[in-house]
Amino acid sequence: MMHEDDTEGFIASKAALASSMHHLAGSRFALGDIGNIGAKVSKMTIDDPLKKTSSSNAIKKEILHQQPPVTRQKARKAAAIAAAAHTNAVSTTGSSVINLSTISTKVKASSLKSEIHSDFKEKEPAVIVEAVPSVTSYGLSAYPAAPMDISEDKADAFSGGLMSVEDIDANDFDNPQLVSEYVNDIYDYMRSLERKFAVRPNYLEGAEITGKMRGILIDWLCQVHHRFHLLQETLYLTVAVIDRYLQEKPVTRNRLQLVGVTAMLLSSKYEEMFAPEVADFVYITDNAYTKADIREMERDILRTLKFSFGKPLCLHFLRRNSKAGQVDALKHTLAKYLMELTITEYDMVHYLPSHIAASALYLAMKILDGSPWTDTLAFYSTYTEEQLQPLAAKLASLVVKSFSGKLTAIRTKYSTSKLMKISQIPELKSSIVTDLAARASQ
Repeated sequence: MMHEDDTEGFIASKAALASSMHHLAGSRFALGDIGNIGAKVSKMTIDDPLKKTSSSNAIKKEILHQQPPVTRQKARKAAAIAAAAHTNAVSTTGSSVINLSTISTKVKASSLKSEIHSDFKEKEPAVIVEAVPSVTSYGLSAYPAAPMDISEDKADAFSGGLMSVEDIDANDFDNPQLVSEYVNDIYDYMRSLERKFAVRPNYLEGAEITGKMRGILIDWLCQVHHRFHLLQETLYLTVAVIDRYLQEKPVTRNRLQLVGVTAMLLSSKYEEMFAPEVADFVYITDNAYTKADIREMERDILRTLKFSFGKPLCLHFLRRNSKAGQVDALKHTLAKYLMELTITEYDMVHYLPSHIAASALYLAMKILDGSPWTDTLAFYSTYTEEQLQPLAAKLASLVVKSFSGKLTAIRTKYSTSKLMKISQIPELKSSIVTDLAARASQ
């Protein structure tokens, strides 16, 4: 049974909770300020373990007297010492063993500005790893492996040690969030997913919906996305959901907008911390559809796509490529603009996200300062310069088209100071862009 004092405290806390929830939700109305910032998070405090009650002193003493953690550097040093001791022991018996000190990994530090995220964080030095003889061939299996493994049995190895490929994850070993030990495996898996969820070219052929109607819908959704202050990932996922659904279930013209807003609702639930409400999408469509219509379409999309929303996005690959290329914020933003120009184009729905991301960065580098497509970029993007040139020419034609086209939401969005007014830079009208665009039309 609850004590009387406990009952009063429970009622008081419940009333306070109800009051706070009313304060957060009461002022919400359709198309209000729907941002990604909720209530402020209070500062996390860690109490002094010595000031706690004596009931848990035994556990605290055990925690406080734990040995200091063994770092990766200490572990490697210990392994090297053990291997050296083993070598010396074998040498005393007359066996012929190579001295450990003659086998070295040559590491050359160079400056790396940052791993490009959406907020362009501070970067750390990169490390160039050169190929060295295998330690196991000398019988010294305890010697630590090189930070980067360019195996000859991989299809994308590019002849292994013949290339000067930087290990862009060499300085991330101590950051568990960057999972440097298996980040390359993650991107290999993402490349398999993008092929699994690929969109067929000309999938609207014979349907009531045309590519022009699709472009008008996505241009309008770009404005809705901007007004709701949603993440960039939400927009790309919305377009992917629309294309994957329409290629499986053609819809009538009067339900195309319903598919669009429902796809954005689902994508918001997948990507956002605070997704817009169904009523917000009813309002933005001027009450053309009801809440019940959106919920029914939501169920149909989920069933059609089999609840699979894991298709990789262009942004995922662009951030990796920008880190490999050590590009600055201007090039990264220009590449984002070039990528986003493709989402309204029906003729480009079948291109893989990784291919679009690599081509956009390649073109951005050529436009701004003519930077070369290095071996490191070719390795991590898995695309050579020759493979990127045809798609880069198509992207250049989209830039030329954007100056006179009717779909202006993306160009207007990237003309703001928040995005460096990247769509208005004079380099977009240079001869490099016009020549590439002319090549694409041939």
